[in-house]
Amino acid sequence: MTAGLDITSAMTLAKAQPVQTPQATANAAAAKKASQQFESVFITEFLGQMFADIPTDGPFGGGDGEQMFRSLMLDQYGQQIEKQGGFGLAGPVAAQLLKLQEQQHQ
Repeated sequence: MTAGLDITSAMTLAKAQPVQTPQATANAAAAKKASQQFESVFITEFLGQMFADIPTDGPFGGGDGEQMFRSLMLDQYGQQIEKQGGFGLAGPVAAQLLKLQEQQHQ
């Protein structure tokens, strides 16, 4: 089995996991945490597009190891960027979550 097939089967398995339905909450802390996680994922996807065409081979590339673990590295980059203020999405997303949930409970 080649490394490319291992990565493909792992990605297929990850994509096959059921999506969890968001739970309504009036808790501002929970909404803030969810919005920060959303922003972190958004930043990670943004970075993924930036890194997509950077080759992992050559004298300074990490080869198969870099290709395999790049998504984990980008996930950590996304989390750290979000912790340092991110793109400014978390605040408005949290406010919108709370607003929509208040409307649903009326």
